[in-house]
Amino acid sequence: MKKIVLASKSLRRKQILEQVGLKFSVDVSNFDEKTVSAKKPGELVKLLSLAKANAVADKYKDAIVIGSDTVVVLGSEILGKPETKKEAKKMLEKLSGKTHSVFSGYAVVDVKSKKTISGYVETKVKFKDLTDKEISTYVTKCEVLDKAGAYAIQDKAAVFIEYIQGDYLSIVGLPLAAIYKALKKFGVDITKNW
Repeated sequence: MKKIVLASKSLRRKQILEQVGLKFSVDVSNFDEKTVSAKKPGELVKLLSLAKANAVADKYKDAIVIGSDTVVVLGSEILGKPETKKEAKKMLEKLSGKTHSVFSGYAVVDVKSKKTISGYVETKVKFKDLTDKEISTYVTKCEVLDKAGAYAIQDKAAVFIEYIQGDYLSIVGLPLAAIYKALKKFGVDITKNW
């Protein structure tokens, strides 16, 4: 079986692939995300996922590399990872009581054949109305700086969610169903490891 490489330092992405039994290694992409821009969030996460995957693919002769990127979008505003707790607090205040979209891009690159499958998944998330105390407590006691939109649905922020419409794992950071389909097209069947 071909070597599978995850081009991400995200512990959450690693855990999602481990939970389904995929055998892979991690090779973190040092791609500068600020060099990519796009008008639409879906296009942005798709381009970033591909750039990350390609940056790592250059190191291998024969491997399949998986790249991914996630952003939170409220209206027309893209909420990436906050740089300060103050910025995280402002993001959560904006999300309070509203429905936003989480866009997760993916790219699967077969280094040897140079074939690529990429795309993105959009999932809607509805936040309950948050109190100032809830926001302050969350920002103070939870890790918010490495999370798009300043929250992690799989952690304590789960209590803020009224409902989701779409792919839960995509919100966590990896559109697994889409990646599973792409890997199958490259001859990798995750279920063989079960």
